Amino acid sequence: MKPRHKRLALIGGIVGAVGVAAALVLNAFQSNLVFFYSPSQVAAKEAPLGRTFRIGGLVKEGSVRRDGTMVQFAVTDTAQTVAVHYQGILPDLFKEGKGVVAQGQMRDDGVFVAREVLAKHDENYMPPEAGEALKRAAQTNEKIGHSVIGGQR
Repeated sequence: MKPRHKRLALIGGIVGAVGVAAALVLNAFQSNLVFFYSPSQVAAKEAPLGRTFRIGGLVKEGSVRRDGTMVQFAVTDTAQTVAVHYQGILPDLFKEGKGVVAQGQMRDDGVFVAREVLAKHDENYMPPEAGEALKRAAQTNEKIGHSVIGGQR
């Protein structure tokens, strides 16, 4: 084999190895990518079925039901509400009317099954995505002219 062919084979091998490594990294990144959706986006069917994502907003007043470690509650952005089921121990700061972000998957029946629930950590904190979703929902309600009382339409 000529030196020129050896060099081309070496360069081709390096390019191939870098391509395989890049494909593996991008695949791992895609598998671990988790998007945030508001309850209004979930109600509009923008959230993926069978894929993990985060939903955030406020825990609807009067919606928390506990049965041992199984908890059912509703997350609202004041425009729409999504039912959430969670099996596990909730954070100490989880309360009705307070901000929450849940990570999990949407079932076909419209119930979000959470694998992780995160609550705010002080009086002024709300996850940025949840805050933006609440602002957008409030603006939409103002434009439409609907009045929202106690999180219900």
